[in-house]
Amino acid sequence: MLPKSVKIVEVGPRDGLQNEQGLVPLAAKVTLVEQLAEAGCSVIETGSFVSPKWVPQMADSAAVFQQIKRQSNVRYTALTPNLRGLEAAIEAQVDEVAVFAAASEAFSQKNINCSIAESLERFMPVMELAQKHHLPVRGYVSCVLGCPYEGHVTPQKVAEVSHQLLEMGCYEISLGDTIGVGTPVKTQQMLEAVLSCIPANKLAVHFHDTYGQALVNILIALQQGISVVDSAVSGLGGCPYAKGASGNVATEDLVYMLDGMNIETGINLKKLTQAGLNMMQALGRQTNSKVARALTT
Repeated sequence: MLPKSVKIVEVGPRDGLQNEQGLVPLAAKVTLVEQLAEAGCSVIETGSFVSPKWVPQMADSAAVFQQIKRQSNVRYTALTPNLRGLEAAIEAQVDEVAVFAAASEAFSQKNINCSIAESLERFMPVMELAQKHHLPVRGYVSCVLGCPYEGHVTPQKVAEVSHQLLEMGCYEISLGDTIGVGTPVKTQQMLEAVLSCIPANKLAVHFHDTYGQALVNILIALQQGISVVDSAVSGLGGCPYAKGASGNVATEDLVYMLDGMNIETGINLKKLTQAGLNMMQALGRQTNSKVARALTT
């Protein structure tokens, strides 16, 4: 049975822009966040409080939070990998924060220089401080359908890491196909393993579209009762540690599909498309969204 409505978590301003080669102007980021809110996006991942040495594109996240005109019905979220990041996020008056782990040991080592167990241990003080400040924490799990270094990732490992994040206090777990290698049957097998220990209303999915499989994989998730989907306007993004990984599934393409299925998102496709096109103009290149291209040719 398909859900009647889907909550879309717009990750373009963070996950989408963090891998851009040239620096994105602060004003363009602020405009993007404001236009996404105007289009009806209710959850916007606005920035990331990480070391500017590792992710230079996110160095001005505090300024983005400071400059945006906030809408009361929108949650503006940020990624906070450690205590210092969380303290900066609290100062920036972020509505919600996220931590991230991987379902692959090799990816965890390459990405954050520690094992999965160590990464989860590092999040304990972050969870404690967030709880003190009544800040909801979301958990991301990377490489749920494959890893660029070790290939196959078992569904049981994904379930195990997801369950640990939930037990630590994350209110929602976003399952990420970081390199976009998932196919419908593999997606179903992975979700069945995770759903055996976590209810569908605590899960979200996050698919990259490297092999053009994102929408069909999302459909599998919807059929399993999952009603939260991450996406990035214009299909922005990629993964610096995953060779060849193209962007997230485009929010425009996702909204078009859901509209066509009579599933409510609360997002105005026309305004969303324009927000994406404005950002791509600032970046000086074409949109990755098929729907945006179709609507503007």
